[in-house]
Amino acid sequence: MKEKLQKLNSDTNIILQAALKAVDPYVLVKQSLKLDGSVLIVDTPFIKKTFDLTKFRRIFVVGGGKAAATMARAAEEILGDGLTKGIINVKYGYTEKLDKIKIIEAGHPIPDDAGVAGTNEIITLIKESKENDLVISLLSGGASALLPAPANGIKLSEKQALTHLLLNCGADIGEINAIRKHISQIKGGKLAELAYPSTTINLVLSDVVGGKMDTIASGPTTPDSSTFKDAWHILEKYALLDEVSTSIREHLRRGIKGEFKETPKSGDKIFDKVHNFIIGNNMIALKAAQAKAQALGYNTFILSSSIEGEAREVAKVYAAIAQEILSTGNPIPPPACVISGGETTVTIKGTGKGGRNQELALAAAINIDGIDNVVIASIGSDGTDGPTDAAGGIVNGDIIKNAINLGLNPSRYLNNNDSYNFLKQVEALVFTGPTNTNVMDIQLILVN
Repeated sequence: MKEKLQKLNSDTNIILQAALKAVDPYVLVKQSLKLDGSVLIVDTPFIKKTFDLTKFRRIFVVGGGKAAATMARAAEEILGDGLTKGIINVKYGYTEKLDKIKIIEAGHPIPDDAGVAGTNEIITLIKESKENDLVISLLSGGASALLPAPANGIKLSEKQALTHLLLNCGADIGEINAIRKHISQIKGGKLAELAYPSTTINLVLSDVVGGKMDTIASGPTTPDSSTFKDAWHILEKYALLDEVSTSIREHLRRGIKGEFKETPKSGDKIFDKVHNFIIGNNMIALKAAQAKAQALGYNTFILSSSIEGEAREVAKVYAAIAQEILSTGNPIPPPACVISGGETTVTIKGTGKGGRNQELALAAAINIDGIDNVVIASIGSDGTDGPTDAAGGIVNGDIIKNAINLGLNPSRYLNNNDSYNFLKQVEALVFTGPTNTNVMDIQLILVN
């Protein structure tokens, strides 16, 4: 029995590594961006376009996100001497050695002064571009926090406090970004507005459910369908209107009255020369996981790349799927590997430490307690789950018994949102270090 569990744990790690390798941003850019003489070819699974570089006087690269540095390294190699210069903002530690593109390390998920300074440099560079210039924007998950440019009259500290509130209340990424767009100088299509009338190519690594372009990185180069009124209603929905600063409230109120210009909408001429491309997403990772699991001898089933909801509730569903496989062989018989991805949320009520993947793992452990031959894993593809150094957790039916033998109360840790310290003590944390990619989360259910 112990040998079976060890193999399940080992296979889980192998499958997760295969998934991460498939969404290496360097490889994805190299696959999607090619130079044939003076013709730049952008070829993605979704769309293909060519650009005659003889029509452009200069090429600038800008961007931000956890994967931006690795994307920039590939872009530098492809563009060579044709690249004029560039600036990108990345998370602390998520860096590369580049020649022409300046890297600025900044705070995530809470924006900081370094992020503001870097974003201001990017804005200055974009404003420098002219009609016969090409701006290549590299964006990945984390860019919303890493490209902070608070609207006039709003302090960074007020935006930081708002980010804390939104992350803790259980709001989803679409709701969070709708607010970010309306208190920012570059989000919600405003980067495209700044770059106009230059041509903009936007290469994106999607970290949002459904790959909605206007949500990824808060949609700096895409039309924004949300409004000031929407942002206000989201704060109202989560009872945060009285919690946010007066300046943010007043900014939104004035926007609703029409005193501030709305974010650019579909049909605006500024988007006529903007070309958006998704070069990688969660499904690419899930399909790679499926291929590796099949090679290891598992029957496989991709459940969804769009899993959302409270992490501990999703964990109950995963535990139920594992039990169903054992009991009836549905939806696939053992040896089984059910693969899924997306982005769950956590409504923080305790004072503990953890992230959505660790909370999901702890809740899953509680729900598969005593069940043999089942492993459930959940990791953040960026290698950082919440404000911790862990990517997530891998649990099995023995975890809770082992925890109780150590004098730990699993439910107490879960209720205190302290999944990190629980999983650390039972040696169930996953550490990958910075992966320099970000395509949401990856979850596995292995049953043998």
